[in-house]
Amino acid sequence: MGRFKITNKQRLEHIIEAINKIENYCKDQDIKSFCKTEILHDAVLHQFLIIGEAIINIDKDILDKYKYPWHSPRSFRNYIAHEYFGINPEKVWNTVTIEIPLLKEAIDQIYRNY
Repeated sequence: MGRFKITNKQRLEHIIEAINKIENYCKDQDIKSFCKTEILHDAVLHQFLIIGEAIINIDKDILDKYKYPWHSPRSFRNYIAHEYFGINPEKVWNTVTIEIPLLKEAIDQIYRNY
């Protein structure tokens, strides 16, 4: 596969798109339905991988201007990628409902100011 340079702005757009997909996938769900719907769970995990990978590759000096625990989505990406055999769906749901709104706010602010 050929490598090409993805800009910081494009990575922000990837994060926004992934967040929007997670919100759309989960809008009519609760923790019980989320945890027992494997395809939904898998789709959300894939979007979290995209979010974490994009954040890892955004210039640190950009992220450092904004108050947000950037280590959290990076760590969550690593959890999904490396602990795939023991992922707790409830932890994923909590991340969807608690962390995604906070992350969305931070990313939207960066994107508006970019």
